[in-house]
Amino acid sequence: MRKRGSIQKRVLQLIGAQAILLSTTLASADVTPNHVQDVRVRTTDAEADSAEIEVVGTEAPTFNVRVENGGKRLVVDISNSDLVGVKPAITNAVGVVGGVMTQAFKTEAGRMTRLSINLTRQAAYRVRPEGTSLKVTLTPAATTAPASARSDAEPRAGGSELVDVRYERAKTPCSTGCDRIVISTSEMPAYALSTSASGRVRLELKKTTLAKPLARTLDVSQGKGAIKSVTTFYDDKAGATVVEIDKGADGSSQGTVSVDGKDLVWSFDSALAKTGPKPAARRSVTVARENDGGAGPKVETSILGDEPKIEVSTGSEAAGFTATLNAQARGYTGRRIDLDLKDADIHNILRLLADVGRVNIVTADDVSGNVTIRMRNVPWDQALDVVLQAKGLGMVRSGNLIRVAPLATLQKERELRLAAAKQEYELTPLETRLIPVSYAQAEELQARAKDLLSPRGSIAVDERTNVLIARDISGNLNNIEELVRSLDTQTPQVLVEARIVEATSRYVRDIGIQWGGDVTFSEATGNPTGIAFPSRITSAGGNYDQQTNSRGLSPFQQNVPQPNFAVNLPAATGTGQGGALGFSLGSIDNNLNIGLRLSAAEASGLLRIVSSPRILTLDNRDARISQGTLIPFAQISAQGVQTTFQEAKLQLLVRPHVTADGSVAMHVKINRDEPDFNQTSPRGDPTILKREAETDLLVMDGHTAVIGGIFTRNTGRNLDQVPFFGDIPILGVLFQRRRASDTRNELVIFITPRIVNRAEALGR
Repeated sequence: MRKRGSIQKRVLQLIGAQAILLSTTLASADVTPNHVQDVRVRTTDAEADSAEIEVVGTEAPTFNVRVENGGKRLVVDISNSDLVGVKPAITNAVGVVGGVMTQAFKTEAGRMTRLSINLTRQAAYRVRPEGTSLKVTLTPAATTAPASARSDAEPRAGGSELVDVRYERAKTPCSTGCDRIVISTSEMPAYALSTSASGRVRLELKKTTLAKPLARTLDVSQGKGAIKSVTTFYDDKAGATVVEIDKGADGSSQGTVSVDGKDLVWSFDSALAKTGPKPAARRSVTVARENDGGAGPKVETSILGDEPKIEVSTGSEAAGFTATLNAQARGYTGRRIDLDLKDADIHNILRLLADVGRVNIVTADDVSGNVTIRMRNVPWDQALDVVLQAKGLGMVRSGNLIRVAPLATLQKERELRLAAAKQEYELTPLETRLIPVSYAQAEELQARAKDLLSPRGSIAVDERTNVLIARDISGNLNNIEELVRSLDTQTPQVLVEARIVEATSRYVRDIGIQWGGDVTFSEATGNPTGIAFPSRITSAGGNYDQQTNSRGLSPFQQNVPQPNFAVNLPAATGTGQGGALGFSLGSIDNNLNIGLRLSAAEASGLLRIVSSPRILTLDNRDARISQGTLIPFAQISAQGVQTTFQEAKLQLLVRPHVTADGSVAMHVKINRDEPDFNQTSPRGDPTILKREAETDLLVMDGHTAVIGGIFTRNTGRNLDQVPFFGDIPILGVLFQRRRASDTRNELVIFITPRIVNRAEALGR
């Protein structure tokens, strides 16, 4: 069985080794590393102290160049590369080059080779790749201006063309520049990097043409980074395309230019890359710490926002010694050990623990006794606490020095220190200090400052000048003043803007018909029936309506007194609404008359109402703004007619609270009421259309949130017809009235809070 297990273990080791070898082979197959084989330094012009450094590799180099130490050091980083038989340092001075140090190391992006070139004086450098080599030419600068950079690549015969210039900003802290200008060209041009007299950083692209749409200025100041603006133009004197950058307050001097294919990447480090994300808006500040010199509890008062928080600790760090009663409350992180001792002297055990924990232990003369102990896998510091507890001992620790003594001795020493501190405190002279309060009320801070007073201290308020008058020892007065300075800050002011958007669309269509007539068979009209009964017949429309407008039915009078409609289904037409067309057909002797009136009305409309109330208020204070009318209503009672008024107004009611991270929590209530005269009471009083939203929400400073919305749609179709006749196909339209309506209403409410005095109130 043992032999079989060893064989299985051997097989697993072989499989693991093959897997590691395979993964390494695949990883190396993805990207071929550039092996730097040699670094050469030679003189190009002895009289001018010019020098050239050639880095010989196996692949085309991808490099990054930057200037450090005020122009006295040039750093060249070659990505995805390592060293093969290269000297780590070249100390011989050649021209302007004082020495070259070469080193290879690993980064998060992979392996990298770095050349640190020390310069004897200011110099202009030119970097150009040639095949698998990288050549750096250095020429002494004529002036003491910051070192300028030039890079010569092999441009095509006709020169290069600028394709695009764009700005990029990383959202997270970065090591290679958070602000980058990416310059895309058709072919890699020769370039020169320098600083103009006005302080702007200038990058010249030699023999590079510029299209008119790219001659522009990009304003990137809203990014709040290292760059304010990027200007691209063509310089006729230099015969080159120039990219100039106006740096921000936290930008580096010249940035770093690197080559990525046919793109030049110009990187700048900003404050975000150096310091990381910004902390919270309001931090916890310790304004007072009381300690009895190692013999008493420690009291800390921390300010977070507006409420003080007092923490009291009685652990070993505060009291100055570790008693066996509170040893279990500690966290043990020491090396784990095994102990098995019988009747061992306490001094030997302490020496053993001191050796394991690599600390110095000093024991008092009255520490004695034997201990029997058996422990397995126990931290040494916990074993020390248990041993001291078993023998009634305690310890005082200062760094890696531990003093062990009986608890009674340590307690007596503590009491002596307390007595000495109390005596010293009682003899300390009192001081009186005037502490002005600017933004808060001195009476409100008085109650909170009393907690920091000693029994001998006192504090009063001068209401006229809003000043605290504190009398105590100097240390307590400093704590009180620090507390007042932490609390006496500007109250955040919040500008709350609400936007109420209403959109209403309405469509109505109404088509109707009116027609009728009369026919007479009698002797007067010359067409009697010819029979005894009925010898005369008269028929006329019986839908009489004195209210219907009948203009258009008669060419001789405006209105027919009593129109004889057989079908009376008109559309609601009138001035500004619809239209009608009337026909009148009849015989010469008026024995047959027909009147026809077609009416149709169609209306569509779009209404958009935007209401934007805004108000400025302090943190945690109610604010209200309103605008509207008072509508009178008559009420009849035993005392007679009384008039009351009902409000119809637009109102914004808000109570904001600024959180510690700079957001705004709000309780918002918005009303928009208006009278509706289309719907009235029997006495003619209008109804009131109410729109209201009330909610609690949390919004970031300057952001806009949609707190609510209502969408309604009313559609209707009506058909009025004469029974039976209206159902006849085609001819049925002569006996019908058709109405259709579609009304849509949408209400959306937006809210935007802005902290006006953010920097002063939140401490940013």
